[in-house]
Amino acid sequence: MKTRITELLGIEYPVIQGGMAWVAEYNLAAAVSEAGGLGIIGAGGAPAEFVREQIKKAKEVTDKPFGVNIMLMNPEADAIAQVIVDEGVKVVTTGAGNPSKYMDMWKAAGVKVIPVVASVAMAKLMERGGADAVVAEGMESGGHIGSTTTMALVPQVVDAVNIPVIAAGGIADGRGMAAAFMLGAEAVQIGTRFVVASECVVHDNYKQQLVKAKDIDSAVTGMSTGHPVRSIRNKMTKEYLRLEKEGADFMELEKLTLGSLRKAVVEGDVVNGTVMAGQIAGLVKKEQPCKEIITEIVTEAKKLMGVQ
Repeated sequence: MKTRITELLGIEYPVIQGGMAWVAEYNLAAAVSEAGGLGIIGAGGAPAEFVREQIKKAKEVTDKPFGVNIMLMNPEADAIAQVIVDEGVKVVTTGAGNPSKYMDMWKAAGVKVIPVVASVAMAKLMERGGADAVVAEGMESGGHIGSTTTMALVPQVVDAVNIPVIAAGGIADGRGMAAAFMLGAEAVQIGTRFVVASECVVHDNYKQQLVKAKDIDSAVTGMSTGHPVRSIRNKMTKEYLRLEKEGADFMELEKLTLGSLRKAVVEGDVVNGTVMAGQIAGLVKKEQPCKEIITEIVTEAKKLMGVQ
């Protein structure tokens, strides 16, 4: 399955692992890259030196291409942007903002820049700014989301830009991949299914919540603040949604979620923590090695698309 994305990134399969904060660390990223996809280290809200350490560790276990996802709202975004250059990372994906201030520096260093976008307008802006590709992410995805579904967003972004488009949101198997390609995408970004990969170091409680999840088990919090987040329903989301309905202010809501993702991922508190996951969690049935996950997805997609 050769596309402009596989050629651009030097990978075997057009499968990219989502840069999930606290989840996508070097073990997972390296395993995805070793399996033929593009692994991504998620910087999230981490300090720059932690990201540098993650990059160095990934290099020790794989010589395949991998990338870093930088959340542009991170207070240390400037420093992380420089770390990406210093450490010779060849691919960066971006979220929660406009990466234009770093574009010249990254391009001069040969970094492939792939922003995550939730609208046609943002995709066009990123293309004008020099992006090599974009990830069109629908609201079915886990974590921070936009307001348009993958099915509606991807073809509109494909029609609006000339650079390659990667589809994300609600994709966890070969059917999703084939559908994305029919919409014009040239690769898929997958998050939720990789959370249950054997190589992913999240707490087992977190993995089991995804394995048990049904189609209607996710909730979106933060609509009132302008920063909606999709996660698995639990005590915390119930309380958050109650406070939102009662008109609680931003600081009160923030207090409820402060450190909640780490609480779920690292400590295994899936009652009071934030268990980020996409609506596709109902298709995640078991823990598997990254190689097995990618092979299954690609094999099924090729069969459906009639590709040898």
